[in-house]
Amino acid sequence: MRPLTSVFSTAVVVSTLACSPASGDILVATAGPISGDLAYLGEQQVRGVEMALADLNAEGGVLGQTVRLQSVDDACDAEQAVAAAGKAVADGAVVVIGHVCSAASIPAAAVYARAGVLMISPSSTNPQLTEQSLPNVFRLCGRDDQQGAIAGDYLAEHWAGKRIAILHDGTVYGQGLAEETRKRLNILGGKEALFRSYTPGERSYLALLRELQAAGIEVVYLGGYSSDSGLMVRQAHDMDYPVPFLAGDGISAQDFWLLAGPAGEGTMFTSSPDARRLPRAAALVERFRAAGFEPEGSTLDNYAAVQIWAQAVREAGTTQLEAVAGVLRRREFETVLGRIGFDGKGDTTKPSFAWYVWRDGDYVPKEDLTR
Repeated sequence: MRPLTSVFSTAVVVSTLACSPASGDILVATAGPISGDLAYLGEQQVRGVEMALADLNAEGGVLGQTVRLQSVDDACDAEQAVAAAGKAVADGAVVVIGHVCSAASIPAAAVYARAGVLMISPSSTNPQLTEQSLPNVFRLCGRDDQQGAIAGDYLAEHWAGKRIAILHDGTVYGQGLAEETRKRLNILGGKEALFRSYTPGERSYLALLRELQAAGIEVVYLGGYSSDSGLMVRQAHDMDYPVPFLAGDGISAQDFWLLAGPAGEGTMFTSSPDARRLPRAAALVERFRAAGFEPEGSTLDNYAAVQIWAQAVREAGTTQLEAVAGVLRRREFETVLGRIGFDGKGDTTKPSFAWYVWRDGDYVPKEDLTR
């Protein structure tokens, strides 16, 4: 996902409860953006895993051992991800929950594969992650070829004959999702009027918006993240250009509304099903909220990743990669998200994406608005 310019470009920031696991402890690592403008995604990750490990240890740990956490910072940058992966491996992590961003996950996966370390990504959606056919890689979210197909279907059905712009931020995630959306739209006979990138992190997108307005664009699909998308939506509103925006799961965070404000009302996007709405997750959601944290985005997916790993290790009787991966591939696991299994590539078999709409500062399933 988004590569960042960071003061930590050649270093790895490490936040740990146990930098060096005590004798007999098992080290679980998270790898994601602790720094940079996507740090809110890293916070979701760490919060979810922290809570899961606390619960796991309260039940006696795994294989009779306490499980400890190490968090390494990749800033959603490919080069830093490789360094972060190397840090986690060197410190003895037996599983990495992460990475968050596709641009980081894809190169890091190979590092873990060489070291025999399991990797479970709760949120990297680029298909290439599992198409590498690495034996150690699993993911809990759907893929962008699925997400793009849903978006392409919607554009073809609701905006046939209209002038469609498909924009992306040039990242592995954003561009990949935009390309999958365009591919599906074209297969169905639709044709975009404009397909182009924009520069992430800009303070103003007025020049781009004026270009879209001059080209008569009637709907915009965005492959990118909350902060850029929120700013773009607000600035379109402010310049009295009421073009509707559709997007992917990159805008499923409060950062979008903080920047878009009321202009974001009605903005639609695809995302994994919101686990906060699951009855089985209600008690856990309330625990997060009581601790002052809203478990949006991938928070509960990260919690579920630990649940899955712990169940697989207990059945395998070891943390060794080959044995644990074998269990992961042959059975389903009970989690806060429901029963989850994986296919031969390591992709999840749980439901992938649904449409959501921003409404009154929060996002709700699109279907709720039709009831």
